[in-house]
Amino acid sequence: MKKSKTLDFKVIFGRLFAFMKPYRKGLIVSIIFIVLASMFNSFAPFILGKATDAMIHLVVGGEPSSVGIKNFITILIVLSICYALYSVFKYFSTHIMVRVSQKTIYDIRNRVDDKLKKLPLNYFDTNTYGDILSRITNDVDTISNSLQQSLDQIVTSVTSLIFILIMMLAISPVLTLIGVITVPMALVISMKIAQKAQRFFKEQQDTLGDINGYVEEMYTGHNVISAFSKEEDVIQDFEVTNHELYQSGWKSQFLSSTLMPITQAMTNLGYVGVAVVSGILVISGKMTVGMIQSFIQYLRQFSQPINQTVQISNVLQSTAAAAARIFEFLDEKEEIAEANPSEFPEVVDGTVDFEHVKFGYLPYQTLMHDVSLHVEPGSKVAIVGPTGAGKTTLINLLLRFYDINDGSIRMNGVDVRKMKRAELREIFGMVLQDTWLFTGTIRENIRYGKLNATDEEVINAAKAAHADEFIRMLPGGYDMVLQEGATNIAQGERQLLTIARAILSDAPIMILDEATSSIDTRTEVLIQDAMATLMKGRTSFVIAHRLSTIRDADMIIYMQSGDIKETGTHESLLAANGLYAKLYNSQFAENNG
Repeated sequence: MKKSKTLDFKVIFGRLFAFMKPYRKGLIVSIIFIVLASMFNSFAPFILGKATDAMIHLVVGGEPSSVGIKNFITILIVLSICYALYSVFKYFSTHIMVRVSQKTIYDIRNRVDDKLKKLPLNYFDTNTYGDILSRITNDVDTISNSLQQSLDQIVTSVTSLIFILIMMLAISPVLTLIGVITVPMALVISMKIAQKAQRFFKEQQDTLGDINGYVEEMYTGHNVISAFSKEEDVIQDFEVTNHELYQSGWKSQFLSSTLMPITQAMTNLGYVGVAVVSGILVISGKMTVGMIQSFIQYLRQFSQPINQTVQISNVLQSTAAAAARIFEFLDEKEEIAEANPSEFPEVVDGTVDFEHVKFGYLPYQTLMHDVSLHVEPGSKVAIVGPTGAGKTTLINLLLRFYDINDGSIRMNGVDVRKMKRAELREIFGMVLQDTWLFTGTIRENIRYGKLNATDEEVINAAKAAHADEFIRMLPGGYDMVLQEGATNIAQGERQLLTIARAILSDAPIMILDEATSSIDTRTEVLIQDAMATLMKGRTSFVIAHRLSTIRDADMIIYMQSGDIKETGTHESLLAANGLYAKLYNSQFAENNG
């Protein structure tokens, strides 16, 4: 089980309230209204006590007293006014507080979303999607559900406590001392328990993120799990994490749930003492029955804010744990800031230059030592090599998913680090081995390559990708809705849609990761033909797995251990009888074996 450090409430809530700073005027007004509502609500028991005493004088000598009745009615009118003012101020305070808290959550969500766009690819490579998703959904929702409630209850509890204490002292300092003497003891015990519960609430939120990540990963790969009969192992691993969540969950909830009974037990002792002493005071004529009634009401109300505060501590524990995870997310290292002012090539014809590029995913581990490469516009560049050779890394650097450590990468003479990332990536169209299609119509998925494209342009792109024919045969045609992961169409059809999307983007440089494995021969021919149409007249980088498909490449790059070992055409590299020739001959032998 992971060890979680104790949460720093001061720092966490300080940062949380910093999000409320733009709305501080509304927050202040809401607090003022809460104070006024608490004040009028605190007057009510005292007035009720006066009404009880006034009832004694309604009848004098066996006859109704007009003076007594008038006095009694006046007291009831004043009581009604107090309750009415309490309701009005409470309504407006709640209305304003809800708006302030929801605007704050809106800003937090926007900040999280903005942060998501600025994080480097490395963050997503080193964190599970489930945990990231848990931070931006579960944790934000936890704060959203508790922020307004907590603020309202805390301010109400504190102000009510102050006004009630004042009224109790005004009625009887002796009874007040007896009634509240148990409160400090209850608070000390509650603080000790709450402090111990902090660690478990943090563990609960962390483990919840872990279990979400695990479920997301296992659900995505359930076919592979079934194929290898690993269901029992997956269930066992899940049960271990689930047990950790259970342990932290029940401990945090149990500790927090003991706060209320302990506080109530302590306040009940105060009731006993007040009942005994107040009876003596009435018998001796030093106190009226109405004032005893008022004091008992105040004493009961005095314990309510304390009990509410204890309850809120449970919510605050969970809120602090969720906020801590969000702030950890917001504090993650971002991508290197955009160049200011930025540059962009006057003409983008697909010319690419790598000049003495040095790169490593970790500072102490260099992958690329000295990569230099010149790509002419409109040429087809194939990148080959064994697994882990650096083929995908080369593409990631081209798109600035990672920034190089030394050297430069240039587009038509302009260093990519001087270009805005969004403008740089608009230069590229992509067709990857993993076809990414979202839930929506086929038309919307193709149009993703150019959002302002007309229906005619979408159809023309589909025709160029040899996708139009099969699309029209589907129920709904271009308006057919794809399920999550586009599982309601075949793999080859998904690939043709991604090619159509790339064709529609009309980008000057194309990146293609060959994806014709496990596809029937007819579909493979269609995909190869569609790719040829896509690459025509454009610079293209093809990550090649089957070397037979890139014989016509203008340049073949053989990579190994992150560096370029050989470059040339298919014929020249075969003639050199080097690493490429060895790899090609081994594949040729396999295909003919």
